[in-house]
Parts: sequence; structure tokens; C-alpha cells
Amino acid sequence: MTDVHEVRDPELPGRLLSVERDALVPLLRGRDDADFARETAACPGWTVRDVLAHCSAALMRVVESRYEKDVFSPAANDRDIAERAGWSNGQVVDELERGMTEAGPVIAAAGGVLDLIGLGEWVHAGDVRDALGEPGAYTGDGLPYALTLLARATREKGHPPLHADLDDVDEPLLLGAASGTRTPARFIGDAATLVRLYSGRPLDGAVYELVGAEAGRLNIFG
Repeated sequence: MTDVHEVRDPELPGRLLSVERDALVPLLRGRDDADFARETAACPGWTVRDVLAHCSAALMRVVESRYEKDVFSPAANDRDIAERAGWSNGQVVDELERGMTEAGPVIAAAGGVLDLIGLGEWVHAGDVRDALGEPGAYTGDGLPYALTLLARATREKGHPPLHADLDDVDEPLLLGAASGTRTPARFIGDAATLVRLYSGRPLDGAVYELVGAEAGRLNIFG
């Protein structure tokens, strides 16, 4: 069983961002304006473009160390999106590419407090893939890095322990804070569904088993 309790790897969020950048940006470059206007199921009220603008803005705040009092709040996110209303879709993608390239070293140097941003950006990339009908939403080459970050985040947030037997990953994964008295909950299903559960995304009729935990209480971003 993979129990992610090793020393933090400061480069891990940056690697996740780089892997996703190399896959996502070329996909976006080939899309027309209508695709950027598609609604996203994971972020009600936001289009694909809105999600991308939010992601690029958040990453550039990290790069430039711009943290207002209400940074990353819903109101601040809406302001960031509105500030880019006059940009072309290409300009939004340009900023996203820059942010995914330059944020990694800043996150690494922050000691762990920004690691969840790397995971959140990867999840949002899955939201975009899902809205565009592309395969591999919440999976892909970055999945091993994402699962490591997810396991650590659930442990540090004190989530109840959960043993995940993943159909498409060789080793079971232990999430949450280990307890000598509480029997871990049990998840059986694929990795994308596990990511959806822990990020509060729609399950789209996914087939899985979850025993000993409520799906609605797993969200680490809620």
C-alpha cells in the first residue's frame, strides 16, 4: 500500500504543472472560439475560458507574489476573470502557459503552503478536458504526481483515513490521517473517480464503491 508520509518533495507541484502544461496548451491552441465558450459542468456558471482565465490569474499571482486580503475567494476569482474580458483566447492561453512554467519554483520555495495550488490547477485542467469532451480528464501523465499531492493534502487536513483500491493504479493508496483506532474507509474504483470525489466534481454516473465515508465530505477544496 502506498502511504504517502515521506519528506515533502518541493519540486512535485512544479513537475505536475509542467507535465500538464505540455499536454494541455497544445490542445488549447488547436481549438476554436466556440470551444472556449463551452459551459463547464465542474464549475457552474463558468465557461472553459473562465476556468482558464482563473487558472492563469492564480498562477501569475503566485509568480508575482500578489496576495490581496481576499485572494482566491470567489469574489477575487470573478475579478480576475473580468480583468481578462478584453483579452483574446490566445492571450489567456499565453498567460496560462507562462504561469504553469514559472510558478513551480515559487511553490517549491514556499515550504508547502502553496502545494495545493499545483493540484488545484491540475484538477481545473481536468475540468477543461471534461468540458471539451477530451479523454483523460483527471488522469494522464500527471496522475501519479497528483495522487501523491492528494494523499498528502488529505493527511495534513486531518481527513479520516481511506484505503483506495484503484482499478488503474498498481498499488493501493492510503489517504487521510492514519488512526490507530479508526478503521479506514474503503474506495474501489478508478483514479479519475477518486479525484472527482476529493475535488467535489460531478461523478457522471461513475461506478465505484465507497464504504465508511460520505462522498460529500471528502472534498479537500470545499
